[in-house]
Amino acid sequence: MVSGSTNSLNIEYFFRLLYDAFSGTHIPRGAEAFLFSAWQIITIIGYVVSIIALFIFVYSLMRLYDIRRQEVVLYGPLPTLSDVPLTDPRWQHIQDLVASLNTNDWRQAIIEADIMLGEMLTRQGYTGATLGEQLKEVEPSDFLTLDDAWEAHKVRNEIAHEGSAFALSETLARRTIARYGNVFHEFEMV
Repeated sequence: MVSGSTNSLNIEYFFRLLYDAFSGTHIPRGAEAFLFSAWQIITIIGYVVSIIALFIFVYSLMRLYDIRRQEVVLYGPLPTLSDVPLTDPRWQHIQDLVASLNTNDWRQAIIEADIMLGEMLTRQGYTGATLGEQLKEVEPSDFLTLDDAWEAHKVRNEIAHEGSAFALSETLARRTIARYGNVFHEFEMV
């Protein structure tokens, strides 16, 4: 047994040194030099890591541009808005029919526009055996041109039920197609 000597580590002493170092009250001469040199090493390591990160960023950016150029060679340039047709070909056909002088073409235009409306509502998830049932499911807040859709659909129903006995004027035909157009414009179909 060894008397008078203890082999223990005084942790409180090291915490006191750290406290004194950060509070600036008392820094031992050796600790001050050690902290200064450690800070210099940390600073140099930080600069080196930043420079390496900058090189990696620039290299990645250059590779990304190379990949984009290769994509253009393989797939061609991205289409611009001028490459995309502005109107649906079916809608253009409906416009041509309503511009005709033939009453039967006007009827056909209204019926085809009603079919387009039904397809649009089906794609949006409205269910129903008829277009009228689908329109009844629509919330007015979700469909700003709901009244136009109803009025146009009523004209289509009169054409379907009365046939050629229904007196369809050019004004009514154009107004009905314009109502369908308002609906299709709201949902960006045309």
